[in-house]
Amino acid sequence: MDQANGVSGTPGDCGENNLVQCPVCSLEMPAATINSHLDTCLHLRPTGAPGKKRRLSSHENSGAPENVQVPGRLQGLAAPSFPLFHKHRSSDGPSELSSVSSQFFGLQSPKRVEANAKIAPSSSECPQKQEEPQHSQSGTLHSVQKQKNLSEKLDGKPLADKMRPSSLQDYMGQNKVLGENTMLRTLLQSNDIPSIILWGPPGCGKTTLAQIIAKNTNKNNTRFVTLSATSASTSDVREVIKQAQNEAKLFKRKTILFVDEIHRFNKTQQDTFLPHVECGTITLIGATTENPSFQVNTALLSRCRVIVLEKLSVEAMEAILMRAVDSLGMKVLNEDGQPDCSSSDVSEFPVYIEQKALTTLAHLCDGDARTGLNGLQLSVQARLAAGKDPLNGGMVIKEEHIKEGLQRSHILYDRAGEEHYNCISALHKSIRGSDENASLYWLGRMLEGGEDPLYVARRLVRFASEDIGLADPLALPQAVSAYQACHFIGMPECDVILAQCVMYLARAPKSISVYSAYRKVKDCLKNHKGPLPPVPLHLRNAPTKLMKNLGYGKDYKYNPMYSEPVEQDYLPPEMKGIKFI
Repeated sequence: MDQANGVSGTPGDCGENNLVQCPVCSLEMPAATINSHLDTCLHLRPTGAPGKKRRLSSHENSGAPENVQVPGRLQGLAAPSFPLFHKHRSSDGPSELSSVSSQFFGLQSPKRVEANAKIAPSSSECPQKQEEPQHSQSGTLHSVQKQKNLSEKLDGKPLADKMRPSSLQDYMGQNKVLGENTMLRTLLQSNDIPSIILWGPPGCGKTTLAQIIAKNTNKNNTRFVTLSATSASTSDVREVIKQAQNEAKLFKRKTILFVDEIHRFNKTQQDTFLPHVECGTITLIGATTENPSFQVNTALLSRCRVIVLEKLSVEAMEAILMRAVDSLGMKVLNEDGQPDCSSSDVSEFPVYIEQKALTTLAHLCDGDARTGLNGLQLSVQARLAAGKDPLNGGMVIKEEHIKEGLQRSHILYDRAGEEHYNCISALHKSIRGSDENASLYWLGRMLEGGEDPLYVARRLVRFASEDIGLADPLALPQAVSAYQACHFIGMPECDVILAQCVMYLARAPKSISVYSAYRKVKDCLKNHKGPLPPVPLHLRNAPTKLMKNLGYGKDYKYNPMYSEPVEQDYLPPEMKGIKFI
């Protein structure tokens, strides 16, 4: 009995003088250990990668590195292109070579199977660990593996990019323009794409829709090109157009050009598209978060159809988040705190998320799917870093984790875009309607979204004269004082000053008499035909003797000198009798 290897046999069969060279790593070792060594070597090393030659004695390990459990025998491996060679042959060498070769080719003789059962315990560096029962640690290992798999799913690209749908069936939240039997959906399904401008808030699915069009176009007769206006130049556009012309002439292939953030192109750059969209050289798909009426050339708008994508509803956001939760292998806890156990086993490191947390996230992201998905990813990653919950051995994502990940409500507000004008218009109309609650809400939307408080204060000064005027003469001093106070202390302390002014103006009586009267004056001047009438002589100033001799100021009646009303005309004769008030 050879105690070092635990193999019984004759000295010639497994002695020190009978060595075999491993065809994979080129190590030399006793023939009795070649089978277990090949199992490890073929599993851990690339086939045919030779190592440095050295001799292994029968007392050495068969080549398994530390802390690696030697796997079972690999069956059905392809045979190497080189044979096994003995360095020293004994009388029974040929039979041993045949046995080793049959092991390498995945064939085991009954004699060798029995020998392998005795060799296996000695081929590991930690045989005492193999003797321990594995079932006590299998749950922990599986839990760690499941946690690792979830971390790997969250690594790399943002979750919002990984979860982009690839077909119209998975595209959610825009049923008004892409629902069943809508014109745009029919055109997309028939691969008859018109030139369109996709207009909508961030995260509503503009880029995703363009990518779906790209994936579903017929590659044989359509070419899809993507540019971003944030990085592309006019020369890039001209190069794409030149290639499109060549494709149309040589291969009869159409070109669809998708330009993301098309509003970043100036008017001159946008003019580059005009003749080529007109003649059909390219089909233009533009995406923008800004109002195309302000940011896109009128001539280009007339050649494209504007598709308005709305902010995603809470229901659509919940559906998108549920799709992401399912893809991550997580489970949703209902209101009673019970999981839905129908999809998978929950005994191995369960990962839960409360239904309330998903609903809260759907509300806080304000219709922005990108914000919602990335907020979910951040919350899950933070919980994974914190470790499992000791109460249930798993991980539970609660509403407070979602709020912590987002920090605050995601407020859609663009100081330089259409939302800027929308909110100030809503504030103005709410004050005019004497609705204090709505007025404060729109004020908060603007200030918390980052609006300049002095801009709001200037608009309130204007409102004090336009909509209140003489009905409350103190409204204008109130607004001017609010502007000066905001200028003194700035945000965030001036928010309550603006709130006070807004509430005062909302409660004040309204009158547009001044505003209406002056508008009539402007209309009168604008619509007057011919030259404007001169100022009457008696109303003119006469600072010099010459001007007095010409009649300037003649017959003017100085009103304070008369105790009774003075009859005197103050309008040109051509304007006599006109009323602006």
